[in-house]
Amino acid sequence: MKNRISILFGAILFAACGQQERPVTIAALAQVPGSKKKVCCESNLPGRFKAAGLSSAALSLPDTGSAHASHAGMVWVPAGTFRMGADNQQAEPDEYPKHDVTVDGFWMDKTEVTNAQFAKFIKATGYITTAERKPDWNELKKQMPPGTEKPADSLLVPASLVFVPADHPVNLDDYAQWWAWKTGANWKHPHGPGSDIKGKENYPVVQVSWYDAVAYSKWAGKRLPTEAEWERAARGGLEDKVYPWGNEKVNEGQPKANTWEGSFPYKNTQRDRYYYLAPVSSFKPNGYGLYDMAGNVWEWCADLYNNNYYKTLGTNGVKNPKGASKSNDPDEPYAIKRVVRGGSFLCNDAYCSGYRVSRRMKTTEDSGMEHLGFRCVSN
Repeated sequence: MKNRISILFGAILFAACGQQERPVTIAALAQVPGSKKKVCCESNLPGRFKAAGLSSAALSLPDTGSAHASHAGMVWVPAGTFRMGADNQQAEPDEYPKHDVTVDGFWMDKTEVTNAQFAKFIKATGYITTAERKPDWNELKKQMPPGTEKPADSLLVPASLVFVPADHPVNLDDYAQWWAWKTGANWKHPHGPGSDIKGKENYPVVQVSWYDAVAYSKWAGKRLPTEAEWERAARGGLEDKVYPWGNEKVNEGQPKANTWEGSFPYKNTQRDRYYYLAPVSSFKPNGYGLYDMAGNVWEWCADLYNNNYYKTLGTNGVKNPKGASKSNDPDEPYAIKRVVRGGSFLCNDAYCSGYRVSRRMKTTEDSGMEHLGFRCVSN
C-alpha cells in the first residue's frame, strides 16, 4: 500500500483507457503513513458525499412501524452466550481479543432485504435515498482533514460506487482499479445508468446507505442488528467455527456462498453460478435458518466502528453490547463509520476473507455500494 495522505473527494473523471472510456476516482482514502493494512473488497473505499439534511430525513421518518411490524420472513435467534472474535490466522487485529458475549433472543430477517421489499417502503413513504440526493459540502467537510478545499459544484452530484471489473491483473492496493463513482447509480440502477432491477425483485437491495437502512427498519417496525447480534446469528449455533457452515474453506466442497472465485478482479470462474449478485436464499441456510450470512452483500449493523473496541471490553464478558461510543478508524480518522458484516460477491479467499463470521469491516454512514445491503432484527 502506498504511504500517502490523500483527500476524500468522491468525484469522478472519465479518462481514456485504450479505445474505452473508464471512470476513475480522482482521490482516495486518507491513509495513515506506514500503514500495512491488508487490502479487501471493502477496504480502501472513499466515503460518499453526505447528502443535505440526510440525518434528519432518515432518523425522523414518521413512526409508521407499528402498522408494518411482523415476524413473517424472520427466524428466532435464541438467547445465549458465545465467543465473539477471531477464529483463525486470517483474523485482523480488530477481531482480538476473543471474548464472551451474552445476548437476549431476537428475531432476524431470514434474508437480506430485497428490492421488492425496499420498493414497498419507497412507495409508502416517498423516501429518497442517499445516492439520489445532491451532496452537501457543509456536511462533507466535517469528515475531511482541516483545510480541504471544496470541489467544483459540477462534481457534487448524486452518485454512488459501482464495481468495474478489470481485464488483467492489477495492483490490489489500488481500489480505483475496480471501483468507480458513477453519476446516477442508486438502488434502482445499481450498476449505474442503463442498469435496472427488473426481474430482480428477489435480489438484495444495494446502493443503500446506513441512513437508508435505518429509515427502512424504522418503517418496518424493526431495527438494524448490533454487531454482537449479527455475529451470534451468523454462527448459527456453532462454537468457534470460521464460517457460518463450519470450518470447510469457502472454495472447497460444494459452493456455500456467493463469492469471487478465480483471480480478483479480472477473472471469476463462477463456480457458484454467479458473477455479480445472487437472488436471496440461493445457498443453504445456517443452523438458525438464516441465508447468505456469508457472501452476496455486506450488511449494515447498528454499531459505530472502532478498531480498538474489543480491547475495551475486558475479560469478564459483556451482555447485549451496543458497540463503541465513538467511531475510530486510524486509516481515516476524520470519518464517522459504521460496522458492516458478512462479506460479498467480491470477496476472494486469496486476499479478502470477509465471509468469516468474525470479520469486521466498516464504511462511512453515507456510503452506498453495489455490494452493500442489510437485514433487520426485532425484539
